[in-house]
Amino acid sequence: MVTEKIAFTIDGRAMTAQTGETLLQVASRNGIFIPTLCHDKRITKTTSCFVCVVRHVQSGRFVPSCAATPQPGHDYESSSAAVYEMRQTALNLLLSEHSGDCESPCTIACPAHAQVEEYVRAGRKGDFREALRIIKERIPLPISIGRVCPRFCEKDCRRNINGTPVAINEFKRLAADLHYDEYMEALPPLGDKKVAIVGAGPAGLASAYFLRRQGITSQIFERMPQPGGMLRYGIPEYRLPKSLLNRELAHFEKMGGIFINCGVTLGRDIQLETLQQEYDAVVISIGCWKAASMRCDGEALAQDGIAWLGKVAQADWTGKNPGRTIVIGGGNTAMDCVRTAIRLGSNNVSCYYRRTENEMPAEQIEIDEAREEGVKFAFLTAPVRLEKKGNLLKLTCIRMELGEPDASGRRRPVPVNGSEFSVEADTVIAAIGQHTDAPSGLKTNKWGDVDVNAESLHVIDNVYSAGDCVSGAATVVEAVAAGRKVAIAIANQLTGKICNVPETINVSRGHWRSMDPNSLAKLRDASDDARISLHHISLDARRTTFSEVTLTANTAAVSSEGERCYECACTSRDTCKLKQHSEKYGAKPGAIRGKQRFLDYDTRHPVIIHDRNKCIKCGICIKICNEVINQTLLGYKNRGYLTEVGTAYNTGFPGSCTDCMSCIDACPTGALDRRLKQ
Repeated sequence: MVTEKIAFTIDGRAMTAQTGETLLQVASRNGIFIPTLCHDKRITKTTSCFVCVVRHVQSGRFVPSCAATPQPGHDYESSSAAVYEMRQTALNLLLSEHSGDCESPCTIACPAHAQVEEYVRAGRKGDFREALRIIKERIPLPISIGRVCPRFCEKDCRRNINGTPVAINEFKRLAADLHYDEYMEALPPLGDKKVAIVGAGPAGLASAYFLRRQGITSQIFERMPQPGGMLRYGIPEYRLPKSLLNRELAHFEKMGGIFINCGVTLGRDIQLETLQQEYDAVVISIGCWKAASMRCDGEALAQDGIAWLGKVAQADWTGKNPGRTIVIGGGNTAMDCVRTAIRLGSNNVSCYYRRTENEMPAEQIEIDEAREEGVKFAFLTAPVRLEKKGNLLKLTCIRMELGEPDASGRRRPVPVNGSEFSVEADTVIAAIGQHTDAPSGLKTNKWGDVDVNAESLHVIDNVYSAGDCVSGAATVVEAVAAGRKVAIAIANQLTGKICNVPETINVSRGHWRSMDPNSLAKLRDASDDARISLHHISLDARRTTFSEVTLTANTAAVSSEGERCYECACTSRDTCKLKQHSEKYGAKPGAIRGKQRFLDYDTRHPVIIHDRNKCIKCGICIKICNEVINQTLLGYKNRGYLTEVGTAYNTGFPGSCTDCMSCIDACPTGALDRRLKQ
């Protein structure tokens, strides 16, 4: 018997097919990738997802390549713009009904996108060295960030829906405290590329760290006597002991290929043009050190908050009692100033803020601890004038009331006519914000920050910039994230790769504030114990010494805390074909909007979770069970929009399914999956 050969073309390439072969089979055999969600060679065709479409040139019709057979002499397109758009539309339609969490909300909330769920799981199992390894993939300063991070992850933790979040930061802190000295990353050999970094703060250090992990040498130039930037000179000793910071920075020297030169100022000791000539790339990461104006008469008589903290830091956290102290501002720097003044001996410290406590940008824990230590707060109060009065300072203020929201979303404070009053103080400290003092020759934006390409952080020629000098004053973890981003961009450029950020999607069940508690897909029986409490040193020691305020929790307590984690991320996050194809074709979860149905998920089986909210009704599981396993455990239920996949009479999966798992292995979206994460 002679098998007929069918000649045709795909994307202009001549091909032949055997009788009965589909376009998808021929394309795959010839190295042409066509995405599909509903195809499995073990079963009969389902033709349900329409993601595998190709265009029949002669008719202009789109046909599913998993089912269509080529016709002699016909032409097909598999990669044209029209095909791309049609696949994108098919994926958008599937995403419009697909509900779940690709990534856990805590990881999404983390500016560095540390794999939070994974390191919490490692800590729960007692493997804090593994937890540190996971953490350091994104966070090279875990000792510091474990102490000063504002806990973005915890604010979005789904445990908030039923009470308090998992104490995520304690995993980072404990893992670093236990294993930081012994841990060393797997490092490639150093190549011939070298980068100059101006600024040894969190962004500069992170840039050097991630460049070293790419085999690239860094020379860091720092104007201050010691490295660390705001970690050393802006964050008080009681929050971050400098002995711990020194211990953390010693690791950079151990890595090799990272050299820190202190007491070197850009524009005085080194010139940008020289660095550009001598290095393959230059990173400007100088931070925000210029004080914002109080916009009141006589403000020059006030101390700048960051500069004042810096002086105390350089005196090894000692200094003269500042006497009656007033700090103007409501951020974390203001809290650092008032709490430092208390520790220097003042028994009369006040914080004046022009809005209410609810609008204060400082972390609530900082406000609460400042109040416990004796700081007095005056809200809806703004400075008008500062003047000398003998050996004292006279501060005139005005009462405020909240008006309409401003650009920040907070209600704008409006002066109350006739409400002026005056107070006397020995020290007035302005802590209302910082700005960038950008190097000459670099373009700046309207806020005075270095103007960069948003994707690559490129400035001009071989100059890049990262950290607070680009974003404005932010947090340590945000600076570290920026350092990683610029390091990857430079490494890509120096190694000849195309510098771009891959398109990623994240389907989400929603923020915990808007969720029904019953909609949480709990893969494990999480503990309902109360969140662990941090242990503080005595209040007297807090007021009179710069000893660290909180103590690191022990391994038993932190491991037990891990039992509270719901583990929200999808079990198929790394293998989901819907996610992979959607990212490739630019599909978006919100591209097509409408009311979604919430379907109960089934966790009755000890090993299997059936989350029908993730199901795209491709039918693979039904046919695998029927045609491959010779069972009829799964089938379609209801019709039209109400169609769903389920077990007969909703009896759930029998125990024998544990020995099979074929439907799970074939599911393209994780709607059927193993409950337990490794």
